[in-house]
Amino acid sequence: MTSAGDELSIDDEVATVREVRVAGPGREFLADSEPVDIHIDAGQIIDIAPTGALPVRGAVFSGDGAWAVPGLWDNHVHTTQWALTAEREQLGAMESAAQTARHMASVAPLTDGRRIGTGFRDALWADAPSLETLDAATGDVPTYLINADVHSVWLNSAALRRESFATPDGMLREEDAFEISRRLNAVDPAHGDRAVTLAGTRAAARGVTGIVDFDMAWNADAWERRVAEGFSSQRVEFAVYLADLGRAVAAGLRTGAPLAGSDGLVHMGSLKLITDGSLGTRTAACSQAYPHDSTDFGVMNLSQSELIDALTVAAGAGLDAALHAIGDRAVASALDAAAATGVSGTIEHVQLVRHIDIARMARLGFAASVQSQHALDDRDLAEGLWAAQTAMRYPMASLLRAGVALRLGSDAPVAPLDPWVTIAAAVSRTDGERPRWDAQEQISVDDALTASARGAIRPGAVADLAVCGADPQTASASALRQMPVLATLLGGRVTHLA
Repeated sequence: MTSAGDELSIDDEVATVREVRVAGPGREFLADSEPVDIHIDAGQIIDIAPTGALPVRGAVFSGDGAWAVPGLWDNHVHTTQWALTAEREQLGAMESAAQTARHMASVAPLTDGRRIGTGFRDALWADAPSLETLDAATGDVPTYLINADVHSVWLNSAALRRESFATPDGMLREEDAFEISRRLNAVDPAHGDRAVTLAGTRAAARGVTGIVDFDMAWNADAWERRVAEGFSSQRVEFAVYLADLGRAVAAGLRTGAPLAGSDGLVHMGSLKLITDGSLGTRTAACSQAYPHDSTDFGVMNLSQSELIDALTVAAGAGLDAALHAIGDRAVASALDAAAATGVSGTIEHVQLVRHIDIARMARLGFAASVQSQHALDDRDLAEGLWAAQTAMRYPMASLLRAGVALRLGSDAPVAPLDPWVTIAAAVSRTDGERPRWDAQEQISVDDALTASARGAIRPGAVADLAVCGADPQTASASALRQMPVLATLLGGRVTHLA
């Protein structure tokens, strides 16, 4: 018999998870909360029985009364950008443009000669980013600062020259900003793959068994290469963007189909369309104007006709749609296009939505892919920039009550790729001493775990499991954020041992 920290190793196949309590989806099928043994064969759960009721065989993980939940998914990840964030200067603590510029002056350039920082939130600053401020501090070293929401970047003159862009304040927004991110993420494939593999290992340590990859690149080749080179810590669904829609159709990629050469780990996901901007960049498309300008209602990145044309192609090719829609005008436009084309899929973010559109989302069968930590990170921005909005802010409980399927994620690197941080935000609506924000939208631990998993712990289910050192059902919000994960199994194979 083998226990954690004893003879089991990463990549071992476990036949029995012994003496655990089921704490997430699947516990409703059990008569009580007493410990059980989970028996596994060929990557599936074949039986669940009271501890000791059935003989064990093969390798055993002994939970000693720990709590098991289904393997957790992050349903919105910009994978390469998330992985490379570990190499970039973190700017989340910066309180002004001047402080940020001075800080970047002390950052060592990367091997390619560029300074890269990430995570600033200029919408909270009293001073505005300017080209003069950044140039004065950073000189001739190409310097790139990526907004926390990734919808804008602040560049100095050296970086603008290098990238052949021009802007009077050094700020590039929306598609221009995405193009800069694509260029920064286009590192040597071996370098990028190593970063992704390391990041996947860190995610497995938090119980993550699956990610939905929204990298702004052609990801089919990248994931086939990564799996061939040893990536095996998560299941992956990858998206394509509008620029590659024709290529995906020509390649015969259909939502849910396994990617050739990926050993069944990687599947085709959705067509990702970014219909509007973001709150932090003040470009989310809203019904009411932003307070600084009575004519500014945000931006629509795709016209209704462009959206319908793309979704018509996707629906005909068997591709679901993942529709980025943050402002209420964008959510309404996305649902209009979905109704016109019959496409299936998700609305990504859903940060500001009209009451009537929540019901419409349910009728159309669209899931809401939301990032609960964003509600906490953005609350001060929303209280200021969206004070005049009449639509609902960052709904979760309202979506569930209407019958909308909820999928939780991080939008990493915008928020940490840690499902326990995401779950804690969803069930508490606060991350500190502050009062709960819009507390009527908090959800239960059961609902948060269901929205973070792709199934339940029951016979016949895939054996993707996370074994926790505390009971999620009784843990406080702070304890959820620090949840100890003792082991993670992917199809019964060990991907993490504490």
